[in-house]
Amino acid sequence: MKNLLSYAFIAFLLFASQSYAQETYSVNGEQLTLKTEVEGTITLLWNIIDGEYRYFIKNGNTITELTNTKTDGDFQEEYLQVLQENTSDEDLSEDKVNLTTKSLADYFEDYNKRKDPNFIVKENNIKLKTRLGAFVGITNAVYSDNTTNQSLPTMGIEFEIIENNKLKRHSIVFQFKQTFESSEYKYSASQFSLSYRFKFVKREKLDVFLNTKIAAYTFESIPRLVEDQDTGEIVLDISTEDNFSALMSFGIGADYKLGNGYLTFIYGDIVSIVEGSNGEFPIDFTIGYKFNL
Repeated sequence: MKNLLSYAFIAFLLFASQSYAQETYSVNGEQLTLKTEVEGTITLLWNIIDGEYRYFIKNGNTITELTNTKTDGDFQEEYLQVLQENTSDEDLSEDKVNLTTKSLADYFEDYNKRKDPNFIVKENNIKLKTRLGAFVGITNAVYSDNTTNQSLPTMGIEFEIIENNKLKRHSIVFQFKQTFESSEYKYSASQFSLSYRFKFVKREKLDVFLNTKIAAYTFESIPRLVEDQDTGEIVLDISTEDNFSALMSFGIGADYKLGNGYLTFIYGDIVSIVEGSNGEFPIDFTIGYKFNL
């Protein structure tokens, strides 16, 4: 567990120290701050502008946008013609090139290698991205007693780290979640957790993932009925406990691209291979929104 936490911390430091080359360019009257993905005889520039991925080819001092407009329901694929015009001196095929960062980068690198024998492809670049979001939801806290199966409101924030090159389907999530008591069930909990997500469905606008909560620190206020030693009456006693545990609980979720971020839905804590539930059907639904940082 210590090793896993160490790796996650190292990943965060790598992100903090990672600097992407960015420069402001004038393109058709627009002042755009663009990142350099591939630099060579032809250079691939890009950025997310107003929630939209935009790509550009720089050949000498000329910068041309790579576009794929839609007319009458059909994509026009103008970017393929632009690529052909800029690389016609080499025997390259644009037919299988998609307007995505990875596909364009492969094409640009292929061309640059042919033009410049000293061009070095940076195969192992770490491309970490982060997302920060907030959520609200409802839970029946099945890992507490909750004998009457009451539903409790919950809310929280999460910080997600994604490696967007070799490990696109994987991410690490640090989360804080607060569960609030209700009038019927005086249980509350504050939880800091570390989770791993595997995105078994990954599309341009939709990711569906398995969420594995690896470890958590939880501070709980737990209601119990106890006998008053002086009067013999049964009274409600609220005690507090804290614990750090390897929960290994599983849930499922989805991210839908919306604007400069993602609308997120999660059905969490469905089952745990470590913690025992109270036998009720698990209810742990949250909905939220997270931004690309």
